[in-house]
Amino acid sequence: MAISSIGVGSGLKLDELLEDLRKTEKKSLVVIQNRQVANTNKISAYGQLKSGLSELQAAAKKLNSADLYGAVKTTANSEDIKVSGTAKAVPGQYVIKVSNLATRQTLTATEQASRDTAIGTDGKITVTLANGKEHTLDMTGKDTSLQGVMNAINADAELGMKATIINTGAADQPYRLQLSAADTGEAASITSIKVDGNNDLGKLLDFNSGNPAALGLTEVEAMNAELTVNGIKISSESNTLKDTIEGLEITLNKASSEAINIDVTKDNTKAAEAIKEYVAAYNKFNTSIRALTSYNPDLKQGSALTGDSLAREAQNAMREATLGHVNGDGEIRTLIGLGINLNPKTGELEIDDKKLDAALKNNMADVQKMFVGEQAIAGRVQKAAEDFVKKGGRIDKAQEGAEKIGKTLQDQYDNADKRIEEKMEAYRKQFVQLDVMINRMQGTSNYLSQQLSMLGNMNSNK
Repeated sequence: MAISSIGVGSGLKLDELLEDLRKTEKKSLVVIQNRQVANTNKISAYGQLKSGLSELQAAAKKLNSADLYGAVKTTANSEDIKVSGTAKAVPGQYVIKVSNLATRQTLTATEQASRDTAIGTDGKITVTLANGKEHTLDMTGKDTSLQGVMNAINADAELGMKATIINTGAADQPYRLQLSAADTGEAASITSIKVDGNNDLGKLLDFNSGNPAALGLTEVEAMNAELTVNGIKISSESNTLKDTIEGLEITLNKASSEAINIDVTKDNTKAAEAIKEYVAAYNKFNTSIRALTSYNPDLKQGSALTGDSLAREAQNAMREATLGHVNGDGEIRTLIGLGINLNPKTGELEIDDKKLDAALKNNMADVQKMFVGEQAIAGRVQKAAEDFVKKGGRIDKAQEGAEKIGKTLQDQYDNADKRIEEKMEAYRKQFVQLDVMINRMQGTSNYLSQQLSMLGNMNSNK
C-alpha cells in the first residue's frame, strides 16, 4: 500500500520531525550565507573606495595647473568685443577702437535658368589663393550643373573656398552660384580660378583678381580687421585676435567709432575655489573611509572594510601626500601656511578663509609651488591615487580576489546544500520504512487483540 505522506500509516509526526531535521542541517548554510553577504559588501565597498579616490584625484589634477594661479579677470564696457585671458596676461587697462571687421571675399556668378542642367562636360577647376596655395578640382565624369559644381566644391576642403546657390526669385534666370573664401582676410582671398577642358563652365567660373571685370564672376573684396590698441594700429586677417595683447584672446563682434575699455585684473577666486574643492573632496574621502572601516563595540559588528589593510593604506597615502611639506625656498611649504589645518579628532581639513585669501593675495607664487609639479601636493596625490585606481591597480586586484572568494563560497554553499538534500532524502526513505513497519506492527497488534478478545468471549460463554 503506497503512503503519500510519511507518518500517516503509523500516526507518528514524521513529517514534522523531518522538517525539524532539515532546519537543523540548514543552519550550517547560514554561516556560508553570512560570509557571502560580507564578501558582497566588501566588493561594493571597494567600488566606493575607488570612486572616492577618483574624485580626490580629479580635484588634485585641477590644482596641478599653473594657469590656475595666474588667472585673470577680463571685463569690457561693450558687447562689441569679447575678451578672455590666461595667466600670461598682464593686469592693466587697454583701449581698443575697431574701425572695421575682417570679411571674406565673395565671387558671384552670372544668372542661370536651372540649377540642375549640365554646364558643358568634364573640366578641371584650378583655384589659386593670395597666399600662393593652389589646388585643382577634377570634374571629369562628374555633375557639372550648378548643383553638381556646388557639391564638388564643398566636398573638397583643399580648395580654400565654399559654394552656395542663391535664388534671386527672377522669373527667367533666378539661380546664381556664389563662392566664398574659406577664411576671412586678404591673404585667404581667391586670386585666380581657371577652368580647363570645359569652355562653358569656364565662362561661368574663370576669374583673375588682376582684371575681375573682364570675366564672369562679380567680386566683393575681402578686408582685414582694422583696429587700434592703446593708439597702436593693428591689422588682422581674423576677427579673433590671439596674443595681440599677450595672454588675451579678443573677438571682434562689431566695428564702431566708440573706444572700448578692457580691464584686466588678477582673479584669485579660481585658485581659492579649486583649493576648497580639493579640501571638500579630501574630507569626503576621509569620511567615507571612516564609515567603511568602523566598528560598533556595542553590537560587536564591523563595516564592510573593517580590518581591511587596503582601505587604511589608501587613507594613509592620501594623508601623507596632502599633509607632507613641499621642498623649496618659499615661505609657504605646508598647508598650515595656507590656513588649512588638520582636525585631530575627525581627521578632516579645516580652512581659515582669511589666512587663505591673504596667502593667495601676497604669496601666489609660493601657493603655486605648493600644488603644481610632480613633487608638489597635487602631483603627489595624483600619483599616489593612480596606484590604487588605475586599471589593474590595487583596488581592481582586491576586487578580483574578493570575486574569486565569492565564487568559492557559492560552490561551498551549493555543495553543502546538495549534501543536506541527499541526507534529507536518506532520512525520508528511513522514515517511510519506519512508517510502514509500525503500520504493519499496529495491524498485527490489532489482529492479535481481536483474536484474544474472541477467545475470551468463547470461554465466557461455556
